[in-house]
Amino acid sequence: MRKNNMFRYLNTGLPEDILRHKLCGDFDRAVRLIDQRLSMDHVPDALRACLTVQREMILRLPEDYPYTRSDALSILRQHISDFSEEEFDERVDAGKIGWIYIHGEMHYFNRFFQTMCKAEPAFAVRAGVHLPGVESAGKGSTEEGRLDRCARIMKEQGKISNRICIRESVRIKDKHFTKGMFARVHLPLPAACEQQSDILIENVFPAGGQIAPEDALQRTICWEVWMQENHEFYVEYSYTHTAHWHDTEQMQASPDQPDFHTQEEPPHIVFTPYIRELTASLTEGITDPLEKARRFYDFITLNMKYTFMPAYFGLENIAETCARNFTGDCGVFALLFLTLCRCAGIPACWQSGLTAEPDFCGGHDWVRFYIAPYGWLYADTSYGTAAVRVQNEQRRRFYFGNLDAYRMVANNAFQAPFTIDKDHWRADPYDNQVGEIETSDRGLRYEEYERSKEVLSCIELS
Repeated sequence: MRKNNMFRYLNTGLPEDILRHKLCGDFDRAVRLIDQRLSMDHVPDALRACLTVQREMILRLPEDYPYTRSDALSILRQHISDFSEEEFDERVDAGKIGWIYIHGEMHYFNRFFQTMCKAEPAFAVRAGVHLPGVESAGKGSTEEGRLDRCARIMKEQGKISNRICIRESVRIKDKHFTKGMFARVHLPLPAACEQQSDILIENVFPAGGQIAPEDALQRTICWEVWMQENHEFYVEYSYTHTAHWHDTEQMQASPDQPDFHTQEEPPHIVFTPYIRELTASLTEGITDPLEKARRFYDFITLNMKYTFMPAYFGLENIAETCARNFTGDCGVFALLFLTLCRCAGIPACWQSGLTAEPDFCGGHDWVRFYIAPYGWLYADTSYGTAAVRVQNEQRRRFYFGNLDAYRMVANNAFQAPFTIDKDHWRADPYDNQVGEIETSDRGLRYEEYERSKEVLSCIELS
């Protein structure tokens, strides 16, 4: 079994003794016990796959949670000198600062400060920090932001199109490069979908990259090279992205709906007892599938709080965990919405790639869901929660059924393999927005290579 396929058995679960060591942060002993189990001949294949994945997850956990309490307070006080321990504890208790145990001591998430700045605008002002991100007119603004303008034009004209050119690159960090090493490198490319057309690969370095078909579920360009010197791998491409207006408040769904894309996909799209109960409670008394989907969207956008997340490699049962914790990022919210839709019999699919605004480019995830007789609609639960933060209800409602035209779609499925698959662990076993690198003997982790992405041009088409 290929390593990255083993994640499908993650829900098998750890033996209780190993789980206890993992939860208290005794990672060395947990790994040692896993190795003992893996050395036994009688271990069932499903458990063996789960143990193999969990072993790698455990080894990576300390990288995501490097800070002690004193470290975290020191970071905060570099920006806010009088930040108190009571304020810190309040945010920990509210789930705004993620943590795990390492050797019985609480260690805090490596992006906790960025989360606080993004999720709490008042905190960001107090800290004197402006995070780059999606353009929008904030609370109380009299200006029409780019996203609101895009929504208005879509309503007035039925659609809006942008011609977008992007440059992406990756480069192995010098300390991890060895002369003569083999490298298999993947970068995402725009894929065929109803939003994108006229896709052109403009420039590639080095020459010889293998370009996946436009209909690949996770489309990439892949290089397989023996490197005599360290260098950048990059691709430049252009495409037309068109966003069509869907007036979901006037739609009337057909009573006959299709059943494709309504299945479970372990380990994260799973109809657990809690997910089934939540689906039933949110849709009680409702028969219209569009209104069911709207209930799911409202539940997430009106109640969930945005937090940056650890690498998805280390997450378990993402949809249900989000429904318990009420926190997450764009992909976590998307997976919960997708899972609730499928559990209710509404076809739903993952879609992801980049936010591609003229002055910002970043990874992003959202969902397509199908409502007959209208076809595929869209839901961006993350942009919906962002609209709630700035008290823009009109924008929140827009992102149920619609997307803006500042996107690059690279992936039309969750946890799909690459056309040229990896032999070793992917940095993200489920999605691909920033590229992957592996050598002849292992997959590189995110911290071992540099990544960049830039919108070179974004021209609105008349």
